Amino acid sequence: MSDFSETRIKLVSNLSFFTLIITVIWYFVARSIELFSLSNCLGITVILFLLSAIIAKKGNLSIARILYLVALSFSVSLTASFIGRPGSVEFVLLFAMGLPFLLFSFRREPFYVGFFAVLPCIFWILLQLTDFKLFTQQQMDPELARDIIYPISVISTIALATFQLIYFSLINGRYFAKIHNKKDEAIEASNAKSQFLSTMSHEIRTPLNAIIGLSYILNESKPPENLKENIEALNYSGKILLSLLNDVLDFSKMQSTKIELDLIPTDIHKAIKQIKKTHEASCLRKGITLNLQIDDDIPIVWLDIVRFNQVINNLVSNAIKFTKKGSVTLIINKKASNEEQIIIHTAIKDTGIGLTTEQQEKIWEAFTQASSTTNRLYGGTGLGLSIVKSIVTAMSSNVQIDSTIGKGSSFSFDLALKPASKDQMEKQTEKKDRNFTNRKVLLVEDNLINVMVGKQILEKAGLKVDVANDGKIAVDMVKENDYDTVLMDIQMPIMDGYTASSEIRKFNTKVPILALSASVFVEVKNKIESCGMNGFIYKPFDPEDLLDKIEETF
Repeated sequence: MSDFSETRIKLVSNLSFFTLIITVIWYFVARSIELFSLSNCLGITVILFLLSAIIAKKGNLSIARILYLVALSFSVSLTASFIGRPGSVEFVLLFAMGLPFLLFSFRREPFYVGFFAVLPCIFWILLQLTDFKLFTQQQMDPELARDIIYPISVISTIALATFQLIYFSLINGRYFAKIHNKKDEAIEASNAKSQFLSTMSHEIRTPLNAIIGLSYILNESKPPENLKENIEALNYSGKILLSLLNDVLDFSKMQSTKIELDLIPTDIHKAIKQIKKTHEASCLRKGITLNLQIDDDIPIVWLDIVRFNQVINNLVSNAIKFTKKGSVTLIINKKASNEEQIIIHTAIKDTGIGLTTEQQEKIWEAFTQASSTTNRLYGGTGLGLSIVKSIVTAMSSNVQIDSTIGKGSSFSFDLALKPASKDQMEKQTEKKDRNFTNRKVLLVEDNLINVMVGKQILEKAGLKVDVANDGKIAVDMVKENDYDTVLMDIQMPIMDGYTASSEIRKFNTKVPILALSASVFVEVKNKIESCGMNGFIYKPFDPEDLLDKIEETF
């Protein structure tokens, strides 16, 4: 296979053929004015140009380009020498000076560019120094050269330059047409991907909404103490799964790694207990131990606990996955502290298979695992550690790895956190007193499980709730009733949320409409705004966030 591009091969081949045609014309001109020595020499250069074209066609540009440029400079200089100064044949050498910059790569072949750009200059100088008697002492009649040869010289130069311009215009036209087609294909593929992910997002979030919502309702129903901890673990697991789903589906966030942190006053001791409860069952099935070592004197700190737990969960899950015997240990120590900040050292150690130095560099790449064997034996997407790196980087830290093949691995990082008070934490977690007396909302939702969960949450907060199972019914109900807020699902049969909102805005511009959207894509947010909605709530929603949003509309 040729090392040269198809475009450059075609250029050299076509240029050789075109120059061959012009040389044949000059051959017959030389014969007609009885310059037989010149015509014989031009006959030889015709053969050289033909060879150049054939060799170029076969992909051997190294020989073809050299042969062409040498033949061109020689034939022009030879013709100029026979015709004399009045014929101005030497001006074709100007064309030859620029050709090396098109035929050679300046980056890879600078010597050839320089040599073949200088070669026509040398011939031109030699012609001037020898008064155009470089190859012969006999020249044709000056008047004949001026009247007949000069116009042919000008036409030849213009023809060669025009050929180049037209040829490159055609190449550029085809190239940009291909780019345009590729762009259209890329946009179409991107739209298809966004539509697929949006649909998958909706389908995954719908049952997840039920898990988070029902666990919240169960916890609010004053369950027995022996069930309360299990319900809290279920709710916690649902939120962790939601956080992971958000990261995987929100590609703009994943690609830019710009993650916004939501810092709240956090008691790390309480937060980590849920992590142990979540992973203990996996450890018991494998016959390994999950150890938890947390310093007792770690105070309440400002921390994005959801992101922190996501990092810990990913690292602990990986450690359990790759450990067949022994233990997995989560260590959280207070490394240093002063009035302004506390340095928390976190480490996850295991006695698993370990990593080579090369694998330690590789595992941070998205959708990449330590080896194909790892993927085959242990499964997984290869996203976990990429997410860990993104989050820890957003927290202004870096993950350190200490690993030995066959002995295990340790993943650790230090976080500089600001201290928080107990009062701040209690204020953050205390339940708000909301007054929803005589407030009426319309819940527009086609999924019966979501209707059941949403209605219970809203009614438990003191709201009166009507339900519409599609957009058309919702439009009719808003016409017939007064609502304080409309909660509008986006994807529904018969009439979707966008159309329903646009129809409502035709006769009612005041009622607040909040979109219940399972999509994280920017185009969905833009469409929500354009059809007259006042805001949106991600599904699955946190019940407290949902109630806060509704309260804001009042």
